[in-house]
Amino acid sequence: QVQLVESGGGLVQAGGSLRLSCAALGRDFSSNIMGWYGQGPGKQRDLVARITSGGSIIYAESVKGRFTISRHNAKNTVYLQMNSLTPEDTVVYYCMARAWIDYWGQGTQVTVSS
Repeated sequence: QVQLVESGGGLVQAGGSLRLSCAALGRDFSSNIMGWYGQGPGKQRDLVARITSGGSIIYAESVKGRFTISRHNAKNTVYLQMNSLTPEDTVVYYCMARAWIDYWGQGTQVTVSS
């Protein structure tokens, strides 16, 4: 069974930082795309950032210059460093790992107070 185990979410003041981690268990994703998606209440799940096995990165326009995605393939883990957080970043963040299907973490809540 594949599990994506997320950590690092929580409550932070505007302008603060958080670092999300996602460790994949049960499958090797070292050659696969991994990423982070955000979803607010009643809204679709939108791409925040994704990274290929070779380090090619795509960010949502709203997070460019503030968030940094990285990965450690030997640990089967992807990270999201989130800086200069704003209340608009208050969503549930889901880790994703892509194979023949997409695997998802259970989500971690990030709440940014003003």
